[in-house]
This record gives sequence, structure tokens and C-alpha cells, in this order.
Amino acid sequence: NQATLELSVRLLTRLQTSTLMIRNLASSHSFSQNIPSSLWKLGRLNHVAIAVPDLEKAQSLYKDVLGAQVSETVALPEHGVYTVFVELGNTKLELLHPLGEKSPITSFLQKNKTGGMHHICIEVDDIKAAMAELKKKKIRILSEEPKIGAHGKPVIFLHPKDCHGVLVELEQA
Repeated sequence: NQATLELSVRLLTRLQTSTLMIRNLASSHSFSQNIPSSLWKLGRLNHVAIAVPDLEKAQSLYKDVLGAQVSETVALPEHGVYTVFVELGNTKLELLHPLGEKSPITSFLQKNKTGGMHHICIEVDDIKAAMAELKKKKIRILSEEPKIGAHGKPVIFLHPKDCHGVLVELEQA
């Protein structure tokens, strides 16, 4: 009927006007100037690290039971860990086992006898810029300088108390 048609035309006109206003607002320079640009940005989730009390048993679970591609064991004395990477379609799991007397994984496993999630690793495009900005934002970094991580790239760890209880590793992409 005529009344329904007129109402529909008015609603369509209002919708088109609103859409134009939103487009203009989004593309205006004054709107985008209020958003601070960062010198660095987060990338993809590189891996989730799991501390395990028995590395061979954990490797077997992922390789033999679940059918995943599992790397050889690599010793990282500077970090106090043995690592094994489990390849997944969109990321990796890192299995961690203590290496040496001062391994941070030893104390983790003393509190978590069966193991568990230890940290997450997220890639960043500029680790030095990330460090500088995070320090300004009062996020504690657990080392003064990046160390070379399991992938041969610089890494840092952020204090879990500043990251909602999660130990976060940032890795240079």
C-alpha cells in the first residue's frame, strides 16, 4: 500500500544519509589524528609453550597418538630449557623441559607437577620499539636486552603480573 511504500522510502533515505555521514567521519583527518600511532605492532601467535615433566612422553603424545609433526629436541642453555616444537596448521606448541640447575621450568614444575601452559609467544615487527613503548607504559620486561630465542630471533618476556597472569614472550618477526 502507499503508506508502507512512503515509509520504506523515508527509511531508505535516512539510512543512505547516515551511511554517508559515517563514511565522512571515518575518512576525516580530525578523526584519525586523535588515534596515536605505534612504532611497532603485534603479529601472529607464534607458539604456546607447555612445560612438561617427561619430554619423551610428551613428544610421543603429539607424534604417535595425535599424529603431529614433532621436531628434534634442542638444548637452549642460555634459557635453561630443552625445547621441542609441535607443528600445527596455524601455529606451534613448544614443549619445555628443564636444562641445568637454574632452569625456570624446574620451579614451574615444582608448583605444577603434571606440567601445564608456561607462556604464549607473539611476534612483533620491531622488538626494540616495543620494549621502549612498553617500558613507558609501565609493563615490566624480564631482561634488559632481548635474548636469542629458540627460533634464532630476539625475544623478550613480559612480567605475568602486568599481563593478567600470563607470561608473554615477544619475538622479532
